[in-house]
Amino acid sequence: MSNSIHTERAPKAIGTYSQAVRAGDTVYISGQIPLDPASGTLVSGDIEAEIRRVFENLKAIAEAAGGTLAHVVKLSVFLTDMTHFPKVNEVMATYFAMPYPARAAGGVAALPRGARVEIECILSLA
Repeated sequence: MSNSIHTERAPKAIGTYSQAVRAGDTVYISGQIPLDPASGTLVSGDIEAEIRRVFENLKAIAEAAGGTLAHVVKLSVFLTDMTHFPKVNEVMATYFAMPYPARAAGGVAALPRGARVEIECILSLA
C-alpha cells in the first residue's frame, strides 16, 4: 500500500502526480523544478538560486514524509545545459554529507515551464 505525501512548503503538483509517494519505508519524491512554493512562479536568472530552490523543495517534501535529505539514497538530475553540472555539485555539497547518495545526471532538451534544472529522489526511511 502506498500513501501520497503533500506539503504547502513545496510547489503544488503541476500535473497528474503527487509531490511524493511512500511505499513501505521508501519515499519516491517527484521531480522538482525551481518553483517558489508561495508564488508558484519559476525562480530564474541565477542557476545557483534555481538549484538551491530545487533542493529546498526536495527538503520540504522529505520532511513532510518524516525524513530529511540525509535519508536520500538516490538522486536523478536533469539539466538543459550540462555546463551547469559543476554548480549542481557545488550546491549539492551544502545539502549532503558523505556518504553521498547514488546519483545519475543527464542533459535534456527541455523541462516543464522552461526550467533549466529538475531533480527527483528516493528516500529510505528504514
